[in-house]
Amino acid sequence: MASLGKPTIVWLRDDLRLADNPALTAGARIGAPLVVVYVLDEMSEGIRRLGGASKWWLHGSLDASGKALAKHGQRLVLRHGPAQDVLLKLADELGAGHVFWNRRYGGGERAVDAAIKAGLKDRGIAVESFQANLLCEPWTIRTKADQPFRVFTPFWNACRTQMPPREPLPAPDELPSPVDGVGSDSLADWKLLPTRPDWAGGLRDSWTPGEDGAQARFQAFRAEKLKDYAAHRDEPAADVSSRLSPHLRFGEISPFQLWHGVSPEGLGDGTKISQANVDKFLSEIGWREFSWHLLFHQPDLAMRNFQPRFDAFPWPAVNEAALVAWRKGRTGIPIVDAGMRELWKTGFMHNRVRMIVASFLIKNLMVDWRIGEAWFWDTLVDADAANNPASWQWVAGSGADAAPYFRVFNPVLQGEKFDAAGDYVRRFVPELADVPAKQIHAAWKAGGVPGYPGPIVDLGATRERALRAFQQMREDDVDSSSGFDDD
Repeated sequence: MASLGKPTIVWLRDDLRLADNPALTAGARIGAPLVVVYVLDEMSEGIRRLGGASKWWLHGSLDASGKALAKHGQRLVLRHGPAQDVLLKLADELGAGHVFWNRRYGGGERAVDAAIKAGLKDRGIAVESFQANLLCEPWTIRTKADQPFRVFTPFWNACRTQMPPREPLPAPDELPSPVDGVGSDSLADWKLLPTRPDWAGGLRDSWTPGEDGAQARFQAFRAEKLKDYAAHRDEPAADVSSRLSPHLRFGEISPFQLWHGVSPEGLGDGTKISQANVDKFLSEIGWREFSWHLLFHQPDLAMRNFQPRFDAFPWPAVNEAALVAWRKGRTGIPIVDAGMRELWKTGFMHNRVRMIVASFLIKNLMVDWRIGEAWFWDTLVDADAANNPASWQWVAGSGADAAPYFRVFNPVLQGEKFDAAGDYVRRFVPELADVPAKQIHAAWKAGGVPGYPGPIVDLGATRERALRAFQQMREDDVDSSSGFDDD
């Protein structure tokens, strides 16, 4: 009780929202003068530095958070440096009585948080963390053999046994007054926005970072798109995906808000949504949970094969020209090029197309999945430390619950199945605007199109090459008596 008059610190991280923010709610309840701080930590060991597109988003999200706090009479304090040094120094500077934050689940982040918590307790400062960004915390979901899950469906079934999740918290009606005289960096001085060149025009046209932007997108999804979600979510030209992933990644909306917001009780406006659509959307939230479960148990998921047998995969030397063509959307494979151009223009790519372009890079170009994962990390506005590597490993066949390596996505057949009219390809590859739908996904077979390249590889031949490499890895693994199996 002696600490009640001392300032309270709320440390924001990947939870840039006022509503359903347990740490902020706890800070408001204390009633003591309040400091809300965000730390740009690019130096602590084990914490991955943000890519360019994520930095662009972070700037917008911090700007929006600062304005939202100002409406409540508060301010957002910005500091940069190793979080342990910054937080402990700030606590000493303020003579803080309480520090609150919402939990993180990456290995480096957990180590930093544990060290800070120990340092605060040594100072006699009360510190508490909260569950805010996952429906099921990773250590709470175990198999009957008390092991982490490696397959999605039983994992998600186990999560569902804990349901329903708690109700989301409202934004605090009032926040305590800020502490006067606390120094803050200028957001502009962090130079998160690209300038030379400014490549973010398409991002600005496509997105509104911040809690208000997240809520607006969620409400539009519920009202206009959810009713068609299960039937059409795999069609990149169909505008039915939620596009909430970057808002989730930066914590501008919580999974608790999404869960209850798509329940029959949550719709509350007479909208009729089938349970199949709701369940399909929630299962995608489940995949996000599963990815974080995997990262929690394997913190180096972005660098190390989840299945160690893939360490022996015979990756050839990288064909740099082919890699550049893939990055620029100039492979001559229309749906691959459309996806890579969508990525560069908007910082986003439809989920089905992500699988297609990843399979093409790994299987047809024989490029290590880590190179593709790093490119997505730099160019996606929703680049997520768990989803990104887990998804790349799923396509590669090296991950948990993975597509077998010998499953090679045929981009022509994928295009014909999921973009039958060719509308998605035409949107991002205007060179093919006049090609008929029946020809557009294999335009080269009709003699090619002026200004558009022919395929940089033969799809059939490179598929066979990938299968031979997989078989070689399999034989080498068997020869080494490592217990290779197909389950």
